[in-house]
Formats: sequence, C-alpha cells, structure tokens
Amino acid sequence: MSRGALYGLLTEFESPSLLMEAVEKVRDAGFKKWDVHTPFPVHGMDDAMGIRGTRLPFLVLGGGLTGLGLATLMQWWMNAVDYPFMISGKPLFGLPANIPIMFELTVLFSAFATFFGMWGLNGMPRLYNPLFTNRRFRRATQDRFFIVIEARDPGFQLDKTREFLASLGGAVVEEVRESAED
Repeated sequence: MSRGALYGLLTEFESPSLLMEAVEKVRDAGFKKWDVHTPFPVHGMDDAMGIRGTRLPFLVLGGGLTGLGLATLMQWWMNAVDYPFMISGKPLFGLPANIPIMFELTVLFSAFATFFGMWGLNGMPRLYNPLFTNRRFRRATQDRFFIVIEARDPGFQLDKTREFLASLGGAVVEEVRESAED
C-alpha cells in the first residue's frame, strides 16, 4: 500500500458518455481543483467542466505592446537625443525608417510572453505527478476515463468526496498518494 500525503481521489469510467454526466455533476458540486483524463479528446469537455478562456492572449498583447514601445523609445533616444545626425535634411526621428525594428521587437517580446506565459499559467515545470504511480491510471492512455479531485480543493472532505465520487457511477474510487512505495 502506498504511503504519503493524500494527493486526491481518482474514479474510473468506462465510456465518454458516463464521464460527461459525471463531469457535469462534479462541476455543479463546486469543486475547483480537479481534472479529467481521457485517452482521446472528448468534444464538449471544456464546456462540461466549466473551463473559462485563457488569459494568455492578454499576456501576448502586453508583451507585444511592450516590445513596440521599447523599440520606438530606443530608436527615438538613439537617433534624436543621444546621437543626432542630420542626413540630407531628413528629420532626426522618422517613423518609416524605424518600422522594421519596431516589428521585430514586437514579435520577439510577444514570443517571450507566449513561452514564459504558458509555462507560468500551466504551473510548469512540473516534473512529477502522483497519478503516474497509480497502476489503474496507466489505462488513461488506452481505454479508460478518469476524474481526479485533488485534496487541496477547498471543498474536499475525504469521506464526503469519496461518497460523492462513488455516486457518480464510476467503476472504483481510489486514493492517490504523493509518494508510493513499490
């Protein structure tokens, strides 16, 4: 038997239709720290789980606007203030000549915001998940469907949550521990 802090409770389903019904009940029960694992995409799962849209586009927009602003400020400072150099009577700072650098820094900062934003929003790097030590969970990539409610959920109470998961019609409700002894 595995020992260690309780990670959560795992329940197994045999079909996507049973899983979808159970997912809606878990969502309606008010759980916040839970997830669904399936061997293939189940259409409508995001809506059934009540997953809201990501904040990543706002991070990318912020990164792009930061890059654009810094590029404009940098070129204005270098060309008009720090080292003004009059060439053929042209203005010290002209927008058309600076567009390529502005574009490049906008793309660069957007890419950084995307990369680091995804890592941050996904809680990465997560090198270990206690579910990977569970023998039953290995079938999540083959033919079984799982719901996991984490123990750190504000509404988690071991006995009540176990009864709730058992009422959903899953095959089994099993504890998942933080560390396992083989």
